[in-house]
Amino acid sequence: MGSASEIGASDTGAPVPKLRLDELLDELQARLDTARGTRDRVHSLLEAVLAVGRDLELSQALKHIVEAAVTLVDAEYGALGVIGEDQRLSRFIPVGVSDEQVKLIGALPSGHGILGELIRHPEPLRLTRIADHPASYGFPADHPPMNSFLGVPIRIRGNVFGNLYLTEKRGGGGFDAEDESVLATLAVAAGVAIDNARLYARARQREHWLEASAEVTSRLLSGSAEQEVLDLLLARATEIAGADLAVVAVPLPGSHELEVRIAVGLGAEEHRGLVLPVEGSFAGAAVRTAGLVVSPDVQKDPRITAGPPRWEGLGPAVAVPIGTTERGVRGVLMLARAAGAPLFDEGESGPLLGFANQAAVAMELAERRRDSEQVALLQERDRIARDLHDLAIQRLFATGMTLQGATRFIEHPEATDRVLRAIDDLDETAKTIRATIFGLRLRESGPAAVGLRARLVVVVERAARAFGFTPALRMTGLLDVAVPAEIADATVAVLEEALSNAARHAEANAVEASIDAGTSLTLTVTDDGVGLPEGGRRSGLANLADRASALGGTFTARTRPEGGTELVWRVPLPAGER
Repeated sequence: MGSASEIGASDTGAPVPKLRLDELLDELQARLDTARGTRDRVHSLLEAVLAVGRDLELSQALKHIVEAAVTLVDAEYGALGVIGEDQRLSRFIPVGVSDEQVKLIGALPSGHGILGELIRHPEPLRLTRIADHPASYGFPADHPPMNSFLGVPIRIRGNVFGNLYLTEKRGGGGFDAEDESVLATLAVAAGVAIDNARLYARARQREHWLEASAEVTSRLLSGSAEQEVLDLLLARATEIAGADLAVVAVPLPGSHELEVRIAVGLGAEEHRGLVLPVEGSFAGAAVRTAGLVVSPDVQKDPRITAGPPRWEGLGPAVAVPIGTTERGVRGVLMLARAAGAPLFDEGESGPLLGFANQAAVAMELAERRRDSEQVALLQERDRIARDLHDLAIQRLFATGMTLQGATRFIEHPEATDRVLRAIDDLDETAKTIRATIFGLRLRESGPAAVGLRARLVVVVERAARAFGFTPALRMTGLLDVAVPAEIADATVAVLEEALSNAARHAEANAVEASIDAGTSLTLTVTDDGVGLPEGGRRSGLANLADRASALGGTFTARTRPEGGTELVWRVPLPAGER
């Protein structure tokens, strides 16, 4: 190494001008700064890669990736757009734009213009001025000005997950090739981090489904009621899938229609109690295909052509059949998210099929339990009928014979008349007991085999699902033996329609139905709701009046003075039936 005096000399021994020496020192300093900057940038890149790799919650991971990208390339604004199945942006995570600005701008981008260009051609894109690109068509009102642009795709296992978008290089310059290289490297690390976060989320979700299945199984084995188990299923499915609306619909016997039995969440009131055709409804699509159906936007789903508008505020939806059997499905479980929420992906919707089968088990067990209870009830009826026949009627007959034989010892005419009337009363009582025995031992096929009382109880139990509480039911008279089949069928239909009308319109907290079989059959339904509308009655009540008129009876509907509605449906009973 030369001495200090040689530093200023050239190879020929001639002194180097001082200006040339300054230039060399400046160039050396610049190279050192560049090397130091490159080193710092590499360190920053490594730190960013490590930071995004630590996130296991997907939303946080996406947010941190954008923040790291903005810092690494020194951009004013950044965003990460997730590409949906329709090749549009299903999620958009911006950085650098305030919440107030987002509200002023309005709806987030869906994939038009320059953003769409990167979706159509997933290769790095670097622009000095956005407006100069043919795909650009400007920004919405209140959008901050943006000129320079840098975008790179994020790939996961060979598939494009989304894109990183950076705009406005700080200092006013444009993004360079080194910025592009750094961002492309971060995108590779981001793909790995996102994949890990998704795998972790799916593992956690499977764990939640298993826990929920175990809880449901425990309830089933403990003998919980069908409604209780279905409520639990719906609550767990809503929670795990992150749904905003959950619905269970069941097929109506003998028809191609579905009744929405349970609905909870956003817009539940618009769905609860609805009767929808299988053809023309989203739930019906799951019935027709006997498999899982998914919609990216249920408000615009072409399969929904029937029923009142009821999907406002909702977007992605999924529906699965409950327990497909030879007789068809037992029901449909449908979940929907609010408009703008992420779609239901395969990892979320797949477990629903198995989970819905748990609902089928609940329905099957409840049905078997009802059958068992019905058998026990019939056996108890047989026992009561035998006891009435062998004990009560025989004793009444013996008492009547004794009194009849005693009349010849009675001298007072008035006393004789009283005893004879008592004998007649005993005969009538015996006839009533025989009719009761006949009703207890009734073994017809079809609805009559159950008896009118049991059918009315089923109607009230079914209505409880729409009300959220069980209406009160009072029954008097020999309903199972004194009411002809035609009137019994009409009574069941009238009660069902009256309760359905109350559930839809009354907004009641209490409902009571009473049925009395005397000289006529009288069905009265009262509620504490809003009463009948001013200027007329509900159109649905016309059916009840028509049914009464067809049987020679009457129907009245009025608003009660204390509030609510009272319906009275009355038809005469044949004299021989009483």
